[in-house]
Amino acid sequence: MQPDLKKAEHSTLYVVVVAFFVTDLLVSNVIAVKTISPFTLFGHAVVLQAADLIFPVTYILGDVLTEVYGFKRARKAIWIGFACNLFAAAAIYLGQSLPPNADWHDQAAYDAILGTQFRILAASFTAYLFGEFANSTVLAKMKIWTEGKWLWTRTIGSTVVGQALDSTIFCTLAFYGEPWMPNDALVALIISQWLFKVCYETAATPLTYLVVNYLKRHEGVDYYDRDTRFTPFALTE
Repeated sequence: MQPDLKKAEHSTLYVVVVAFFVTDLLVSNVIAVKTISPFTLFGHAVVLQAADLIFPVTYILGDVLTEVYGFKRARKAIWIGFACNLFAAAAIYLGQSLPPNADWHDQAAYDAILGTQFRILAASFTAYLFGEFANSTVLAKMKIWTEGKWLWTRTIGSTVVGQALDSTIFCTLAFYGEPWMPNDALVALIISQWLFKVCYETAATPLTYLVVNYLKRHEGVDYYDRDTRFTPFALTE
């Protein structure tokens, strides 16, 4: 069923999904500073950031947006998330740079929790764009190849590709060449992060089915990107 795109784009449910997508992205960047105790995955110790427990949700919501509304609507959500993230980073940096009141003694805590290095920030932004657009493109094309069947194949398949790019780009740009991060440890970090996120998405597949089916039923939307130009930059389409 091909929907009225303007109606689908501005529906309340579409706005709600995009709002959760952006919120998850912003919160992930704030709580990413904390690392949590390692656990074992496939016999290997995996060290995670607190953000790893919620950041994969952005890929799940990206899958939902692409599956229901199509690549063009997902593309707008990705750029909205990028713009909001950029604004948040600038606001946090401004707050960090302003001179503190003499009675306020928590500047060091502010810097430790909310401050970030430019290299880390650039790595995060770059990985986000490459990973999200790859995820959305793969899912949209797989939907056509599978004729809309076997949703699980494209939610997991797109995550395999998108999270591989996300983890590889972020870890490489953020940590490559650091004296405390030898190359073998960097490769192990990339693989463990990728495996965790793919397993996360796989475990969330039943929930993804529920959300997708609910939106398709209530929105009357099930878009196929047969004539879509898969470019990140055509925002006016």
